[in-house]
Amino acid sequence: MVRTLSLSKVLLALTMLIVLSCKSKNETKPVEQTKIENPLTYASGFTIERFSDYTVIEVNSPWPGADKTYTYALVPKEKLPSITLPKEKYDAIIATPVNRVVATATTHIAALEQLGVLDKLVGFPNTDYISLPQARKRIETGDIKDLGANEMLNTEMVLQLQPDLVIGFAINASNKSYQTLENAGIPIVLNGDWTEQTPLGKAEWIKFFAPFFDKDTLADNHFNEIETNYSEAKTLAKNTKNIPTVLIGGLFKDVWYVSGGKSWMAQFLSDANANYLWSDTEETGGIGLSVESVLEKGQSADFWFNPSMHKSYEEMKTASPHYERFMAFQDQRIFSNSMKTGETGGTLFFEQGPLRPDLVLKDLISILHPEVLENHTLQFFGPID
Repeated sequence: MVRTLSLSKVLLALTMLIVLSCKSKNETKPVEQTKIENPLTYASGFTIERFSDYTVIEVNSPWPGADKTYTYALVPKEKLPSITLPKEKYDAIIATPVNRVVATATTHIAALEQLGVLDKLVGFPNTDYISLPQARKRIETGDIKDLGANEMLNTEMVLQLQPDLVIGFAINASNKSYQTLENAGIPIVLNGDWTEQTPLGKAEWIKFFAPFFDKDTLADNHFNEIETNYSEAKTLAKNTKNIPTVLIGGLFKDVWYVSGGKSWMAQFLSDANANYLWSDTEETGGIGLSVESVLEKGQSADFWFNPSMHKSYEEMKTASPHYERFMAFQDQRIFSNSMKTGETGGTLFFEQGPLRPDLVLKDLISILHPEVLENHTLQFFGPID
């Protein structure tokens, strides 16, 4: 009896050792891990938190006035099986690096190109808006499929492409196409770079894209170079003695829209050492005015930028006789960011300008203070015809 009991104890001990050994091998790592600081300097619409085994991105401004913060967990593919994250805490959990992606705004295209991962792009809504030559080639070869309109994506085609990720652009939370794709298991990550109101804040969104492709170091280096170039150009402008006055915008259905004093464009003009006539307003977007009020304040402005989408003086004359009353019209000092386009009509400024504020600022300085940047070639702006 004693021998039998001892043998039973031995067998029980061996069984427990085996169970504990298997549990030790298979148990997942705890989610509480060491946080690695990676602060953003200018961007306010998203945050990045890095941990030893995963990254968390929060987008708090996917569109103006959004009342929800979207949270995404990025986990390296080789670590995904050994890490358990609470799904209810995240809007999506994405395995990285991403190999196949669908983008929905032209600024996304520029970011992918800068990170050297344009070959990962497999679909885009209305590809005519894309201007980058490398992307145009991939469209022509069929490597980038046209997916219709952003608000009504061809979800069947997206599902056929089997992307690892859709980078979404949205003006509210009611995009049914995104809901359909999420229900099918495709992660949707909302990007709000367009809501930033400072030049370097928009450009810093390159760091939003980088973790999905393991390109963090490249993004940091790229942004640091842009920040340095921007600062140097701003210093050049501030040393100029002449401060020209600037008018912006044009009529749309009898309403003249100018940029608010806290807007992206107003910041550019300030950094280019210009006196923007509506710089004292608090709006971050457009301000609708009557043509009479614009004439009263801006008739003698030295320069005029972005007269709606007009590209010639004759076109402006036809659109409204009021335009001829402005001194900038009479002196032919009107410049537009819609003059530089791609082969299918996409505007380079809206595609590439947000991520290259250094070049945008140099364009403005070379126009407003030509003596400072005599050899600069305009990249996004141009004189209207």
